[in-house]
Amino acid sequence: MIDDMLRTPGAVRDAERHTAHNYHPLPVVISSAEGAWLTDVDGRRYLDCLAGYSALNFGHRHPKLIEAAHAQLDKLTLTSRAFIHDQFADFCKELAELCGKDLVLPMNTGAEAVETGIKVARKWGYQVKGVAPGQANIVVMEGNFHGRTTTIVSFSTDEDARADFGPYTPGFTVVPYGDLAALTAAIDENTVAVLLEPIQGEQGVVLPPEGYLPAVRQVCTDHNVLFIADEIQSGLGRTGHTFACEHEGVVPDMYLLGKALGGGIVPVSAVAANADVLGVLKPGQHGSTFGGNPLACAVATEVVRLLATGEFQRRSAELGERLRAGLEGLLGKGLVAVRVRGLWAGVDLDPALMTGRQACERLMERGVLAKDTHGSTIRLAPPLVITEEEIDHAVAQLAAVLAG
Repeated sequence: MIDDMLRTPGAVRDAERHTAHNYHPLPVVISSAEGAWLTDVDGRRYLDCLAGYSALNFGHRHPKLIEAAHAQLDKLTLTSRAFIHDQFADFCKELAELCGKDLVLPMNTGAEAVETGIKVARKWGYQVKGVAPGQANIVVMEGNFHGRTTTIVSFSTDEDARADFGPYTPGFTVVPYGDLAALTAAIDENTVAVLLEPIQGEQGVVLPPEGYLPAVRQVCTDHNVLFIADEIQSGLGRTGHTFACEHEGVVPDMYLLGKALGGGIVPVSAVAANADVLGVLKPGQHGSTFGGNPLACAVATEVVRLLATGEFQRRSAELGERLRAGLEGLLGKGLVAVRVRGLWAGVDLDPALMTGRQACERLMERGVLAKDTHGSTIRLAPPLVITEEEIDHAVAQLAAVLAG
C-alpha cells in the first residue's frame, strides 16, 4: 500500500517511455537539492557522492553562484560571439590568470573543449611545427575518456563507447597509460600533441605512476610536442589543487576545462593556452553560438573567484585525507583496492561480493548516491562543501553495504 503512494516508480517509467536509453540511471528521481544533499519526488534525502561527475564541485545551488546567475538573467543571457558583451573580458582574463596562461577560448561542453584542443593542436602542428599537410598525429592513452563525439570515440578503448560508430577519425596513436617508454616510442616528426587525463576518471580514478607526468612534460618539450591536459573532471579543486597536474609541479601547454566551471548551473567549458598556441586560430576557423555567452561567463567568473581564494582546494585536500582513511579501513572487508586524490576516490570491490552497480543500488537504498564504472569499481566524488560528518556517514553506509 505504501509503495502505491510513492511517486518514484511512475516517474521512472515516464522518464524511460520517451527517451533513448543511452543511460542506465539509478531508479531515483531528484526534485531539489542544496549543498551536498538531494531530495527526491517522495521527499527522501540522499547524500550526493557523485557531484555530477565533478560538475558540482561547489555543491548544489551555491549561494554566490545562484546570485550571479539571477543577476545576469535579469540583464542579458545571449548575444552570440558576433558581438562582445560586458561579462566576457572579466571571465577570460580571470580564468587565464588562474591557469597561468595568456588566452582562453570559451566553449560549452567538455567534449567541445577536447575537440577544440585537437583542432588547435593540429593547426599548431601545421603552421608552427611544420608538419606535412594531413599528417598530424596525437598520442592518447588506453583507458581514456574525453567525451563521446565521433572523433573522440575514434580513439577510445572502451568498446561500449566506440563500437558501431565507425568509420573512425584517423590521426591518433594509443599507448598504455603510465608507460613512458611506449609514449616516447610513439612520437615521430608528425606528432603534434600528447593528450591525457592527469587522473583517469571514467577508468576508476586511476592515478599516474609517480614521476610519470613530469617525464611526459619533458618528453613533450624535448620533441616539440604540445602537452594537453584534460582537467575537465580532475581540475578546479577536485584533487586538492586547482589542477591535478600541480601535484607533481607540471604545467601543460594547454588545459581543457569544463564541468565545475559552470558551477552546476550552466554548461561551460574552455581551453586555456599561451598566445603561441591558441593564437593560431583566426576568425571563422572555430566557434560556437553559445560559447562564452553572458550567463555562462557571469557564473563561471564567480567560479574562478571562488577558486582564487584557495578555500575549496584546501577543503578537498584536508577532507580527502579523511575519506582516504575511512576507505582504507575497509580494505579486506569487501574492498580490494582504494585510490584517492583529494575528494576523488576509486574503490574496487571484491567481485565475488557484488558488482559496482549492485553496490550503488544498495547505497541508494541507504541514502547515498554514487556511480559504478567497469565491473566492481565505484567512484566517489562528493561536492567540496561536504563536511567531515557527512564523509564519515558515506563511509559508514558503504561499510554497511559491504557487510551485507
